[in-house]
Amino acid sequence: MKPKRSERITERANPASASLDTKSTRAILRIMNREDARVAPAVRKVLPQIGRAVDWATEAIKGGGRLVYLGAGTSGRLGVLDASECVPTFGTDRVVGILAGAPASLTSSLEGVEDDSRQAVRDLKKIGFSRRDVLVGISASGGAPYVVGGMAWARKKGARVVGLTCNPNAPLKEVADLAIAPIVGPEIVAGSSRLKAGTAQKLVLNMLSTVTMVRLGRVLSGSMINVQLTNQKLWKRAEGILVNLTGASPQEAARALKGSCRSLPVALLMVLKKISREEAARQLESAPSVAAALRKALG
Repeated sequence: MKPKRSERITERANPASASLDTKSTRAILRIMNREDARVAPAVRKVLPQIGRAVDWATEAIKGGGRLVYLGAGTSGRLGVLDASECVPTFGTDRVVGILAGAPASLTSSLEGVEDDSRQAVRDLKKIGFSRRDVLVGISASGGAPYVVGGMAWARKKGARVVGLTCNPNAPLKEVADLAIAPIVGPEIVAGSSRLKAGTAQKLVLNMLSTVTMVRLGRVLSGSMINVQLTNQKLWKRAEGILVNLTGASPQEAARALKGSCRSLPVALLMVLKKISREEAARQLESAPSVAAALRKALG
């Protein structure tokens, strides 16, 4: 049966999963794997739109604003996941995730909360959202009232608004300055957008936050130069970065990290330029970015 034009792609039946319940475990896995292979090419097609969103986010953060994700259900959880990882990875709190019904909805399914558009406005006001920020509304179907309502309010505030969806005819497009819509097709379990649609959204969010942080100079080559030393694993990672970038011995790297008050950028400059912690901190503060200061020190 041919789907109606108005029907959301995420709700359609997928011919690939016909009689899925009669198939073997291996056969089902092969079907899922073939469907998952559609995701990366779909994301590739929207790289220009992702790039524009990255430029907006970079400009916003340079101007004292933030990159703010707004979503419900799986889409909202993916936004919160990406935002929360920016703190230990890049040492920044300028990426913020808002999830409808949080904190309870982080671990439990509260489907009704996505229908309250006014709550989205209250949640945005709670974090002091302003026109300096960039809002990314995330909705696989593109029609969640919570997301659309929040986007419409943010746009009226004068902020730039991005919509991330997997539905080419998504309602959120009407309230977005820019739409990012990787089209991955129907799920093997109709309506279960935690599958391909969720994977596509995760890839896009990874790109948005990571490339924005690279543009802001919080990454040097492929090194996590702003990693936060909050556990033993991250401490060891920082030591390894110090050794690789400066040629210091593991013992020297450990001493520098301790002497830097657990700041990897400061430790890197201390070792590279043979300067004090105070002088390294001063130079970092006056530099255009951490990466720029370190590249200059590396000669």
